[in-house]
Amino acid sequence: MPGKSHILLLLALLLPAAAHAETKEEWIALGARVHGGFGPFIPVGIRIGIDALQRLNAPRHEVIVTYYDAGLPPCPCIADGIMIATQATPAQKMMIFAADKPPDEFMAVIEIKNRKTNEAVRYSIAKEWHAKILSWRALDPSGRYDAGMSAEGLFHVEAVK
Repeated sequence: MPGKSHILLLLALLLPAAAHAETKEEWIALGARVHGGFGPFIPVGIRIGIDALQRLNAPRHEVIVTYYDAGLPPCPCIADGIMIATQATPAQKMMIFAADKPPDEFMAVIEIKNRKTNEAVRYSIAKEWHAKILSWRALDPSGRYDAGMSAEGLFHVEAVK
């Protein structure tokens, strides 16, 4: 029987890989469970959250998200996707909904900061994407996921200074 230190070592080696092992089906199920359905804006948020964690070299639960919403329904749904991907929650003050609106040309602007390094990135989604994303409602959840994950030019990303 392996000793306690062997088990701890094995868990330490396996847990980081498991934390990033979600399949499309798992993302869809999690999005539906947390949000109440897997609408077309959820995969947009998941994609942004995953991208930010990679760019910032940050583990989940180690980022602060500030969300600027233009008020176009149902754009805040993107925030649920980001929350699912990053584990940044409003209750922990790691998901902040700004009172300010983004510049007029954007439906949403999202700033994501690594809590340890203070390095941050900003994602801007142009208003022209609103109708395109809404059109994904005609797709099944798998198609919505694929559309959100593969849409070219979906957002602009830049480092925040």
